[in-house]
Amino acid sequence: MDEASSCGSGGGFRPGVDSLDEPPNSRIFLVISKYTPESVLRERFSPFGEIQDIWVVRDKHTKESKGIAFVKFARSSQACRAMEEMHGQCLSPSDSKPIKVFIAQARSSGSHRDVEDEELTRIFVMIPKSYTEEDLRDKFKVYGDIEYCSIIKNKSTGESKGLGYVRYLKPSQAAQAIENCDRSFRAILAEPKNKASESSEQDYYSSMRQEALGHEHRVNMFPFEQPEFPCFEKNDIRGQETISKRLSVVSRVPFTQEQLYSIFDIVPGLEYCEVQRDPYSNYGHGVVQYFNVASAIYAKYKLHGFQYPPGNRIGVSFLDDGSNGTDLLRKMATQMVAAQLASMVWNNPGQQQFLASLQFGGSSGSQLPQIQTDIVLPSCKKKAPPETAVKERLFIVFNPHPLPLDILEDIFCRFGNLIEVYLVSGKNVGYAKYADRTSANDAIATLHGKILNGVRLKVMLADSPREESNKRQRTY
Repeated sequence: MDEASSCGSGGGFRPGVDSLDEPPNSRIFLVISKYTPESVLRERFSPFGEIQDIWVVRDKHTKESKGIAFVKFARSSQACRAMEEMHGQCLSPSDSKPIKVFIAQARSSGSHRDVEDEELTRIFVMIPKSYTEEDLRDKFKVYGDIEYCSIIKNKSTGESKGLGYVRYLKPSQAAQAIENCDRSFRAILAEPKNKASESSEQDYYSSMRQEALGHEHRVNMFPFEQPEFPCFEKNDIRGQETISKRLSVVSRVPFTQEQLYSIFDIVPGLEYCEVQRDPYSNYGHGVVQYFNVASAIYAKYKLHGFQYPPGNRIGVSFLDDGSNGTDLLRKMATQMVAAQLASMVWNNPGQQQFLASLQFGGSSGSQLPQIQTDIVLPSCKKKAPPETAVKERLFIVFNPHPLPLDILEDIFCRFGNLIEVYLVSGKNVGYAKYADRTSANDAIATLHGKILNGVRLKVMLADSPREESNKRQRTY
């Protein structure tokens, strides 16, 4: 049982596991004094809205407060306003240390990072194609101060796709807009924007949204709403869709991050998966990405129409990731040939020299991972032997998804004395082990907060293994 939910005190309504994050972002995480009673929390936070529950995290053995608490509000806007106004405040005149207030990370999330303001201030909306940015601003300015509005347009024709973004200055304003705007806008929180490639991110959401919409001339938001799942038929017009490493997953029944991962991890090569939430429906939406196109193709045709749970068929389709389909197929063919050559060498060791000449000889040579970044990286250095003693461990957080392992090794070995770098399965995090503290510190100084291949990295010193084993996710 979750420690946070089992050690609370008081409260007439105790939300179940499934309702802790309904509506999304309605739960706040507090760092408080160990001596703060629940009554003070209720008194200070009740002015922001209806409190459904308060629970204080306590030690399992001593029952003493750990200085951590959660407050569950009835609405997201109430939780956001409480965070905005109470973060950095003292709860009582006798408190010398201000409290910290964050929006609690959803239990279904595989990420360890905090929920940042950027994730809470930008909303994604469906609008009439005749709307201008001024029309969009006029409709949504009643809910708060708008930083900017943008409309997604067709690159070739310049016409609106009927989709747009509204960015507010405060999270509570964005939450008010989602809660109170006309339901026809289908407003939801937008995913964090990759500042290095805004245009590609817009294509990503446009593609994802159109997967949910089917084709634009349809009235229903979900084309598979009819009982016979017509959009799953082989003669669907989307049979000519672009092949990519990224898949869109839709289901009548909502699923958690863990369930999505367990389904698609059946196919080797899963890179990351993410559950998308829509506050106006109970349908399940997800995005899955594989390290290679071969795995994505196999997963698409193996799991499309798969029944999970029994009686509920899930729909799987390719999601355009901006890659060239021909290039992806070429890479897949290369991987298949490489696998056959490896099998040939395994069965006939005398062919090793032939394989080596194919991989490393001639003019082509071996292809190193390509790194796209605006920072200056040192030249490649040799890794330390695997048996070398570990002097420092680094904890790496990826946003929005992990980098491939070969890219990570190429990046982190450039600082010298790298023993190993690895990813945590199903999470957006990883670790790097160094045989020298100076090398580890150089990696932090160079890579922390930087964007490589469209992925923002957070690189910091990892806790000791003993401390790490005693930690739990802060928002559970």
